[in-house]
Amino acid sequence: MRTDPVGRFLAALGPEQREAVGAKPRQEQERLAAAWEQELEADDELDTLDELSPPAAEAEAARRILHSGTD
Repeated sequence: MRTDPVGRFLAALGPEQREAVGAKPRQEQERLAAAWEQELEADDELDTLDELSPPAAEAEAARRILHSGTD
């Protein structure tokens, strides 16, 4: 299992999104990964989903970060 936040964030993305985020500067990738981790920690709905499927919760949080206008 990856422990690097950027690596975990990239792994939670779909192939096209992973490629787009991977092309961004490392500092931007780190910023997005930090926002993703905050989303995972802060959202109670994701806690419930995480109990059922951790990868699904991570993917949903990643989708939210990319669609929230923070990229």
